[in-house]
Amino acid sequence: MSKVEAIEQQIEKLSPDELAAFRRWYAAFDAEAWDHQFEADVKAGRLDVLADKALRAHHAGQSKPL
Repeated sequence: MSKVEAIEQQIEKLSPDELAAFRRWYAAFDAEAWDHQFEADVKAGRLDVLADKALRAHHAGQSKPL
């Protein structure tokens, strides 16, 4: 059995309150992991092509104010 399968089995055994607490924890954990990856991608220049494309579209009048 893989670690993921073992975790899945444990999650299935949680009470509703425990599951709610797990969801809150996991949402925060996942958001932090995503933030770290995003920051690393920005620093590495991986998003530069997308930013340049968006700025070109904006300067060409292809965007609207929010």
